[in-house]
Amino acid sequence: MSVVTGSSTRFGALGSNANRPDGNAKVQGGFAFSSDMWAENMLWGATMRSPHPHARLLSIDASEAWKIPGVECVVTADDVPGLPNYGLIMQDQPVFARVGDTVRYLGEPILAVAADHPETCRRALAAIKVRYEVLEPVTDPERCIDGSAPPLHPDGNVFRHQRIVSGDQTIIGEIQVEGTYEIGMQDQAFLGLEAALAVPDTGGDGVELYIATQWLHEDRKQIAACLGLPEEKVRLVLGGVGGAFGAREDISLQVHTCLLALRTGRPVRISYSREESFFGHVHRHPATIWMRHHADAQGRILRIESRMVFDGGAYCSTSPAVLINAITHTQGPYKCENATVDGWALRTNNPPCGAMRGFGVVQACFAHESQMDKLAAATGLSPVEVRLRNAMETGDRLITGQIMDSVAPVERCIRETDAIPLPPPMPMDANELLVPGGTGLTALPSNIRRGVGWGVSIKNLMYSEGFDDFSTARCRISNGAVHVKFATAEVGQGFVMLAQQIARSVLGVDDVYLDPIDTQVGSAGSTSASRQTWMSGGAVDAACRAVRDELLDRVATARGLVRQELRIDGTDIVDALTGTRIAVAEVIGDHEIDHTVEYHHPATEDLDENGQGNCHVAFAFVAHRAVVDVDPDLGLVKVVQIATAQDVGRVLNPLSVQGQVEGGIAQGLGLAVMEEIIVTDGKVRNPSFTDYLLPTFLDAPTVDMVLIEEPEPKSPLGAKGVGEPPCVSVTPAIANAIRNAIGRELPRVPVRPYDICL
Repeated sequence: MSVVTGSSTRFGALGSNANRPDGNAKVQGGFAFSSDMWAENMLWGATMRSPHPHARLLSIDASEAWKIPGVECVVTADDVPGLPNYGLIMQDQPVFARVGDTVRYLGEPILAVAADHPETCRRALAAIKVRYEVLEPVTDPERCIDGSAPPLHPDGNVFRHQRIVSGDQTIIGEIQVEGTYEIGMQDQAFLGLEAALAVPDTGGDGVELYIATQWLHEDRKQIAACLGLPEEKVRLVLGGVGGAFGAREDISLQVHTCLLALRTGRPVRISYSREESFFGHVHRHPATIWMRHHADAQGRILRIESRMVFDGGAYCSTSPAVLINAITHTQGPYKCENATVDGWALRTNNPPCGAMRGFGVVQACFAHESQMDKLAAATGLSPVEVRLRNAMETGDRLITGQIMDSVAPVERCIRETDAIPLPPPMPMDANELLVPGGTGLTALPSNIRRGVGWGVSIKNLMYSEGFDDFSTARCRISNGAVHVKFATAEVGQGFVMLAQQIARSVLGVDDVYLDPIDTQVGSAGSTSASRQTWMSGGAVDAACRAVRDELLDRVATARGLVRQELRIDGTDIVDALTGTRIAVAEVIGDHEIDHTVEYHHPATEDLDENGQGNCHVAFAFVAHRAVVDVDPDLGLVKVVQIATAQDVGRVLNPLSVQGQVEGGIAQGLGLAVMEEIIVTDGKVRNPSFTDYLLPTFLDAPTVDMVLIEEPEPKSPLGAKGVGEPPCVSVTPAIANAIRNAIGRELPRVPVRPYDICL
């Protein structure tokens, strides 16, 4: 393992391996996740869901449920006091399906109950009689394009259709390669299941919700609208989050829990099972992508054509934004100004899809990196050389017309990855755990073929298309201590650690306390889109700097010093004129200072009808080289090594970055060879970890990484988000490695055993 850090600083400050404030509790089992929450006099809640992907809801009879001792409440669509629908971009998803209307996916909420025990809830749901008129589901998104599908919703079957037309449309390359690629539906598969605890105010005119989420203030806005309450009457506190990866951007049980609490006047907790979690949150969009690359004889890309179809499922969620990320990344991290791209995000009766780590770019990258290997073969170049010849640089124009003004070390990512040594060949007497199939002894070393594959990617950072993005943070000195407060959802990425590192570095103190993460401070936006290090890190940095400046002003006034000559160096205040050093800890106890700051970044542009516009804020880059061992007779794969060089801007915490990179690689590996939600006729067939396969430690490859530090001048800390890029191009790198080993087309991920054996 090689990790470039480029700095050595005092422990706990930026650039060091600072400890997580929640680390000990998590390791020792004392950390309170949202599923651990409890309240005196608490009721349990549960949701009834549709067993059909498409049906008309004819009637609900809850009379038998009310006869069960311990049942306190049954709520349906008729009991929703405010807006009946919610949604992130389009408010098209009902809190509950309404009698006379249709259910649009298997698992759509019909009603909710509250009772004295989870078992009582189960019995109540079983006693409720619901009648449906089953309708034919629309499961092929192409039917929504050609108009053969009936309208599934008053808002129509098309979430978004967007073209990109740029440059010379008449270019025909001397060399052309094309292919159609499919990406399966992946689940975020977080370990901490959905859970919430709602506590009503005395008098029932407000509610406090403890919830695992990615965006407290957006949740509050949607919840308040559905409850018919002012936002100030709905207070959210972040519960312990056991992973998110995009699935907690949309609300799930939030309104149900609050509605039950307000109706009963008692605290109510809802906790999903693993199976219900599969139906209760969005997934990665399955997609079909056709691409054609035109190139000259030297392998330089001249023009790209593409058609992308994304199945958004029953409700909108973030489908329009996912589509835009996909089509604007058609070219990948390569030079090209000429393109014709047609993209669709469509409504079907399949499970709703939305945000997942990589957010549309994962799908596009699988297609363009598969194409790059085809281009290498057609031109007689190596996979490395064809990528180097086309590598994007700072200053290049993208197919959207946007100028690449981010630091773009694409060539360096490729070369430094290529320089990482390959693993030694598998010995004939290899330990069984190193052989595909593992202890099952189903593969023999003599039958193994080794393959090497590449994937290189570009990933946009933060929100796009004119989004008014900002984050709020508060820093205060009180009673001799430094406190930092924000609404940034800590979902495991380590922002609670980074915020302390920033405060220590700016203010020169060691002890920094974090106030509760809730809606009692301004919004921090969503913990998604690789934005929190930049946006909330920028807000914490600005708030701490405002406190520091006022502190230095007060010290200068009190001690007769020149303010302009004072600075904080480590843990001391230094007077540059006299060399006098004053320990920060000695002076902060004399002061009460409090600053709240909103950090903004300039708004981006919407795309026009031809897909032109400066729609993204910034970009990060990464290269992956995968080494795999394959048994072509049995279809078994073992990923041996992932080598990677990633553009991170500036390393703020080396150990944290390493963890994010390794975690992203694991999710990309899952999509490459095992993870897929199987949907047949709109019905999920594998809603459990018994049948939805996840990588384990035994599937984990050796990861050798180099972190490329070229500070991003637009970023307030010089750093780029590191959590999403690792999962983008590792999937095609693994797929290309399998292709290299067996010589098959493999146009689909995950690659299944029978794809290899056929």
